[in-house]
Amino acid sequence: MSTRAGDRSQAATGPRRGSGGLLTGSGQIAVAMMLMNVATYAFTMVAARIIGPVPYGAFFALMNLVMIVSVVMLGLQATAARRISADPGHVGQIERGILRVSSRASLLLGGVLLLSAPLINHLLDLNSVPMAMLIAVAAVPMTMTGAQMGILQGERRWRELAIMYVLAGVPRLVIGLTLILWRPTELMAFLGVAVGYFAPFLYGLVVLRHVRESGDTHQRHGFLPVIKEAAVNSQALFAYFALTNVDMLIGRSVLDSHDSGLYAAGLIVSRAVMFLPQFVVVVAFPSMSGSLNPVRALLASIAAVSALGGACVLATAVLPDLVLVFAGGQDYEEVSDLLWVFALLGTCMAVLQLLVYSVLARQGTASMVLVWVALLVVVVVASTTVSTVAGLLAVVLTVELVLLAVLLPISFVKLKERATAQ
Repeated sequence: MSTRAGDRSQAATGPRRGSGGLLTGSGQIAVAMMLMNVATYAFTMVAARIIGPVPYGAFFALMNLVMIVSVVMLGLQATAARRISADPGHVGQIERGILRVSSRASLLLGGVLLLSAPLINHLLDLNSVPMAMLIAVAAVPMTMTGAQMGILQGERRWRELAIMYVLAGVPRLVIGLTLILWRPTELMAFLGVAVGYFAPFLYGLVVLRHVRESGDTHQRHGFLPVIKEAAVNSQALFAYFALTNVDMLIGRSVLDSHDSGLYAAGLIVSRAVMFLPQFVVVVAFPSMSGSLNPVRALLASIAAVSALGGACVLATAVLPDLVLVFAGGQDYEEVSDLLWVFALLGTCMAVLQLLVYSVLARQGTASMVLVWVALLVVVVVASTTVSTVAGLLAVVLTVELVLLAVLLPISFVKLKERATAQ
């Protein structure tokens, strides 16, 4: 009991720690997420080489759909992290409530996806209902992992959270590589992904096996308020992930199979650049949720993300042939001249993600309307005017640059108003 009390005290004082604790947390999460991303993209790169452009296009389209589905997981994570950071005195009640909500949400989502498998198979042109059904298998542990990660993130238990991030990537590489070496098909590639989602979930069950005593309770952390916030957060993240992933889904419709595979290879670079600075978002989000100076936290985060993204764009422009090795190899040489543009797109997506999380931290909703509008513009314009890889890339990049130009000043103004009110 004394150990749990110590943990609770640590969680309560976490938001007011000095820079040493923050830097330690940043380092742990940065290393863990680097390992996760390296493992994830190593598998993506190897899969692109082994199964070939046409099957890879189907596999990548399914992975983009899974990323969109993951908004429920991320919505639960953001809800748990924000509530614990903003109100550490009720951490026991929040922990119990978020785990309760996540168990129900994961089963509901899995059931819906299972029933929707024939439709998913048709829309993505997978030619494999079993492959579409695997999305449901992946969604259940993935969604519950989000709640587990949010609790650890809000309590600033960086070591356990870091281990979960490593487990989110490394098992996928090991299992997936084994399966596609056995049978080089898109079905085996995605089966490796689905099975890999169970590793962090099982570890989360272990580290959170001792559920905290409820302690102080408040109706704002009840079952329905938690569901409401998780739903709001999920729709906001859905808008973001739909915007940053819908291009691949559109590409499957407006481009032929070969060009769709080329575009998917380019998006490997975009995703790598987008996820490289993600540790900044993970560590900064609790500070933006509970900090008295959220503007400074956002400024520092944007500077870090932009610097990393800019370095990636420059490296890709100077060494496109080297980057192509990590984007599928010579089979995708036709897209090599555009790889630096894909890197720029990834940088835009990373900064946009940070802005979306700043909106979640202050529980604002009006700004998200702009993301929905941008999504609609991409769908309409790309679906009706695009017929080439370069054309699709140009539409998506232009819309996201305009959206960033509008959201940046709005975000700073809103966060400044919040800081003044406190």
